[in-house]
Amino acid sequence: MTASVERVTGTRCLVGESPVWCPSEGAFYWTDIPARTMWRWKVAESRADSWALPEMAGCMAMTPERGWLLAMESGFFRIGAPVPGEPLRSAEQVVEVAHAHPGMRFNDGRCDRQGRFWAGTMVMDMAKASAAGKLYRFDALARNAEAALEDLIVPNGLAFSPDGKTMYLSDSHPTRQAIWAFDYDVAEGIPYNRRLFVDMNRYPGRPDGAAIDVDGCYWTCANDGGQVHRFTPEGKLDRSVSLPVSKPAMCAFGGAGLDTLFVTTICPEGSSDPLDGAVFALRPGVQGIVEALVQA
Repeated sequence: MTASVERVTGTRCLVGESPVWCPSEGAFYWTDIPARTMWRWKVAESRADSWALPEMAGCMAMTPERGWLLAMESGFFRIGAPVPGEPLRSAEQVVEVAHAHPGMRFNDGRCDRQGRFWAGTMVMDMAKASAAGKLYRFDALARNAEAALEDLIVPNGLAFSPDGKTMYLSDSHPTRQAIWAFDYDVAEGIPYNRRLFVDMNRYPGRPDGAAIDVDGCYWTCANDGGQVHRFTPEGKLDRSVSLPVSKPAMCAFGGAGLDTLFVTTICPEGSSDPLDGAVFALRPGVQGIVEALVQA
């Protein structure tokens, strides 16, 4: 099946990440990490709004009050509902994280089906190939974040199966290029029984951000490969959708019928291509799943 691909905003990010669909607003949110910016695209109005952030934000999730929990450079922050044309309400740091090395920040993250927020850290200088990254589980009640996994270089691709009983995680670094699956204890929020789900060395691109559809298939952005791949729950490549840019970063389902796959992208340093860093919408012929609100 061929999926249509279109650019949906005139924005251009340095590193577009963490797309989140807000059904109540009919809007799509995402971040530009190095620009320290939060973006919103109001679909019905074809309107883009942006807000300055105090730190680089790698990922975020919506709270029940339509505010946001963001994993930034130094830890987890909470902000109120953004208002177009106004600065963000004060960002409250709810958990500070002590990184193993300087020059680290949070990267990819997502809620499990119960609303627990997971986010991974990385050393920003990828040339160091430092496995100092960790995967943290945020606990709103205890106001802490516990590292559940270590030895990660560039943690990415967090996603949960429709029933919440499988967790997916990838490492985008060129020396890893792996996607793993874990059994997931939904009552306790604990991943276990880690195994290789997809060896991305066999396919174009490095595994970046990902999303799950209603069939339980895993969609991963193939960074440097200019595609989005769909893998079945058994880890078999089902299909690939080509994009007009080389560096897709993360994807999320949205739209009124959750049948649009929004894809954020990266603008390589020195690029003059106006499509690099843009946001694209794919109509792949399948539906996504409503993301859980974070317990914040």
